[in-house]
Amino acid sequence: NQALSVTSDCPYRRTFHSDQGWGYQMRDYVSKLKSHRIFQSMSRKGNCHDNSVMENFFGLLKQEIYYGHIFSSFEELEQVIVIWIRYYNTKRIKQKLNWMSPIQFRLNYQNN
Repeated sequence: NQALSVTSDCPYRRTFHSDQGWGYQMRDYVSKLKSHRIFQSMSRKGNCHDNSVMENFFGLLKQEIYYGHIFSSFEELEQVIVIWIRYYNTKRIKQKLNWMSPIQFRLNYQNN
């Protein structure tokens, strides 16, 4: 529900990509995505390469903030993840994005 409210004013098509886990195929789940005009995308069975962008993202997240750290509570872990995602989107530059952060790249693309 939080993701729905955060992305509700998104000007382009929202896409939810997942594996083919049973939870993502439940009728109520699929209906909720459709009712919010969210396109559902699923990896082919047994093919991790279909979602390589997100696999890479979560690999970086785990490498940079999770492995080797002990969190005293779920809330602490959640806070660290939120801070890291904000950093990733606004400050972390990538060579593939012409040495810009994802948000800088998107704004530059939209303005040109």
